[in-house]
Amino acid sequence: MPSKEPPRRRVPGPARPARPRPASAAGRPSRPAPRPAAKRPAPRPPARQPRTIRLGSPRPRLRLVSLGLTLVMIAFVVRLLQVQAVDASAYAAKADKYRFQEYTLSAERGEITDRSGIALAASVDAYDITADPKLFTPEESKVPDAPEQAAALLAPLLGKEPAELAKKLRTPKSRYTLLARKQTPQVWNQIKDLKRVYGQKAQRSAGGNGVNLLGGVLSEPSTKRVYPNGELAAGILGYVNAEGKGAGGVESMLDPELAGRDGTIRFTQSGGRQVPTAGSQGTPAVPGSDIELTIDRDIQWAAQQAITDQVRKSKADRGYVIVQDTRSGEVLAMANAPGFDPNDLSAANAASMGNAALQDAYEPGSTSKVMSMAAVLEEGKAAPGTHVTVPNRLHRGDRLFKDDVDHKTWYLTLNGVLAKSSNIGTILATGRLGATQPEANRVLYSYLRKFGIGSPTGLDYPGETAGILAKPEDWSTSQQYTIPFGQGLSINAMQAASVYSTIANKGVRVEPSIVRGTKGPDGRFVPAPAPKESRVVSEKTADTLAKMLESVVDDREGTGTKAAIPGYRVAGKTGTANRVDPELGRYKGYTASFAGFAPADNPRITVYCAIQNPTKGSYFGGQICGPIYKKVMEFALKTLHIAPTGSDPARLPVDFVPTP
Repeated sequence: MPSKEPPRRRVPGPARPARPRPASAAGRPSRPAPRPAAKRPAPRPPARQPRTIRLGSPRPRLRLVSLGLTLVMIAFVVRLLQVQAVDASAYAAKADKYRFQEYTLSAERGEITDRSGIALAASVDAYDITADPKLFTPEESKVPDAPEQAAALLAPLLGKEPAELAKKLRTPKSRYTLLARKQTPQVWNQIKDLKRVYGQKAQRSAGGNGVNLLGGVLSEPSTKRVYPNGELAAGILGYVNAEGKGAGGVESMLDPELAGRDGTIRFTQSGGRQVPTAGSQGTPAVPGSDIELTIDRDIQWAAQQAITDQVRKSKADRGYVIVQDTRSGEVLAMANAPGFDPNDLSAANAASMGNAALQDAYEPGSTSKVMSMAAVLEEGKAAPGTHVTVPNRLHRGDRLFKDDVDHKTWYLTLNGVLAKSSNIGTILATGRLGATQPEANRVLYSYLRKFGIGSPTGLDYPGETAGILAKPEDWSTSQQYTIPFGQGLSINAMQAASVYSTIANKGVRVEPSIVRGTKGPDGRFVPAPAPKESRVVSEKTADTLAKMLESVVDDREGTGTKAAIPGYRVAGKTGTANRVDPELGRYKGYTASFAGFAPADNPRITVYCAIQNPTKGSYFGGQICGPIYKKVMEFALKTLHIAPTGSDPARLPVDFVPTP
């Protein structure tokens, strides 16, 4: 309802002045007509006064904003100084890390050849087979058992177990796994063919959007060490490990020279790809040097065949043959049996992977008697014709000594003592080296040392043994009498061969050598340093010993007649020693050996053979090692075109008739 307005009040206004009235026509003024009362407007309500708002001072806000901006600018400046001044190098390095990619360029490993340049060890192209495990996940491959299917395809090619490969392909949270090292190009080509077949199959299925089951299998270029001759000279060469480093033999001994020096290449990359226009920089790889050995491949083959056959026939633990040039000291062959194939280390017997000819220490037996005779002759205590009466038994110290065979009293010359390999006769002969037994021991010890016993051979071969030779004051009561005939001391096969080469070389010992020289990347051949030489006995003594050693082979009383070579004068010595079993730590079995050189009157070649623990047939050195010596020596003489001298052997007397 409309609200009722309050009654308006008339407010008297100010008095107005009277207006003159107009005169009437009769001359009398007329009275004015009354005016209607005027309506006065209603009074307006009083107007509201607007509210006044007082604004704060803007200065505090401006100060706060200015302070904030100042702090931000200070932070920017500090950060800028840190990036451009304090940590500039670190950030630059980090930028280079992501901008530049650097790879190692593997150096090509040098070859190992024989003395004629025929490769014994070489490097060929190979591939490391790798994979990206992420591409074998169910999400990427669209196949729940992709690792197992791929492993089944790859296993026959890589020679691996499928379960092993499948496990690698399932490597979680990884984009890289190594499936197999050092595979041949043929293997990688087969894998690529499989990838192509499955790639075509993927294109034909699922509208061309299928997944290649082997798409995640990749390769990395590498090199593989190969040994073209298999087991030949494996004990000398050694092998390389999975990382391509020398792990035995010459491969290890000369690894720095063979390995060369790896290079690097550095290029700009974007998105994982090289930027072609940015160029690249780096250092090239320096190939390793080629090593030329003193070994003659053909003689090595003959030696290895001979010792392998005899070890098998004798059912022996092992055996070794060494062939040495008597003048230069160069090793022409060093064969071990059983051996191993460095191309397939998985099939090798760990006990056969070394070089037993240098790493085995054993008691030499009667082949050591030549050093005792050299001392007696050089000291002037006896001559080849000196009479030595050899009883059936000889009591010395705490032992009763005998020869290999029972016999009546022998009436032998000093030459006959060596020819018949009499232990008792050797004890009696070396007893003349001093007025007392301790003095004789010291004299004999000095000659053994000069022949190289108890010292490294000079080859610097890894794992080589120096043998065992105690000082004379430490010799036991029995050692005083056993060392003269080769028991109570130990040597390696190279030391034994070197003894006979010393006698063949007119009494001068030349350190054995196995490396002729190196050929660097520039193709220049650098000969190996000349070996050390030292005189051990006089030339006269050496010549006399050579004639005495002929009696061992040439005389019907000798123990080495099976080593005779028709048309050649042969000097040699048999050996049959009690063998210390390395597992039992006591004597068990025998070491059979034979050592000698030819032609005896103009020596050129030394051959040494030893067989450890023959268990079938004869165990005497003359019976099982003499034929090996003959076979290897004949082959070496023919290979090196060494003709017979044509002179007759000296045939020194072996025994004498006692006077009544």
